[in-house]
Amino acid sequence: MNPSDALGLLYDGRHYDLVYNDFLDDIPFYIKQVKKYGEPVLELGCGTGRITIPLAEQGIKITGLDIADSMLAQAKRKSQEKGLNIEWIKSDCRDFNLNRKFNLIFIPFNSIAHFHDRKSIESCFACVKRHLADQGRFIVDIFNPALNVLIRDPSKRYPVMEYTDPDGRGKVVFTENNVYEADTQINRVKCYFRFAGQTGEIVQDLSMRIYYPQELDMLFHYNGFAIDAKYGNYDEIPFVSSSPKQLVVASCVRSCS
Repeated sequence: MNPSDALGLLYDGRHYDLVYNDFLDDIPFYIKQVKKYGEPVLELGCGTGRITIPLAEQGIKITGLDIADSMLAQAKRKSQEKGLNIEWIKSDCRDFNLNRKFNLIFIPFNSIAHFHDRKSIESCFACVKRHLADQGRFIVDIFNPALNVLIRDPSKRYPVMEYTDPDGRGKVVFTENNVYEADTQINRVKCYFRFAGQTGEIVQDLSMRIYYPQELDMLFHYNGFAIDAKYGNYDEIPFVSSSPKQLVVASCVRSCS
């Protein structure tokens, strides 16, 4: 993941909220994990605060970290409107130093798929270990790869959603297609944004690294984490082959440092 990956319409905080703000399924899960493992909490890849803000509204002490200026600007605006005192930090999830420990650190909503290589994962996990309290937990939420999506016909467009443009340009039709690279395990997605009444469209590339279940488990193991639980969805049912999600709850094998 480069800083440039976090630019463009996909990561314009206002557009992002219109696309994803109605997704609420994961919020009760994270509230439950905080009750289990305690505070303070650090969210990596917090975006516009879709999860951060509801947790803060529950009285949870949480810090949000992201690299995209527009996403953080939207997060700050929303939290200020609600009178919430949330610390927002601009930084790369692979290279940050906050000089304090957290009882819970999580990377939600497939954000880890932006890490395309082993070095990125190792750097991120090393940062997490430096910031995780000895009895703390680290949670990663990533989709369980769906082969029927990866092998879709790349010549076809697939609908994502429609929403109203925040700049008053009317309806926005959001579609996508993809090409999966088996050698790199990267799904190359093209996102198309067409504005009502306008010719042409905005096209943005989105590259998502695919992490298969055994591979993900081994990445935790070889980076010094023990997997305490692996769920297949936000209801905490154990992970199985048909699960839509990989929700890994991990702790340091030895004391975090």
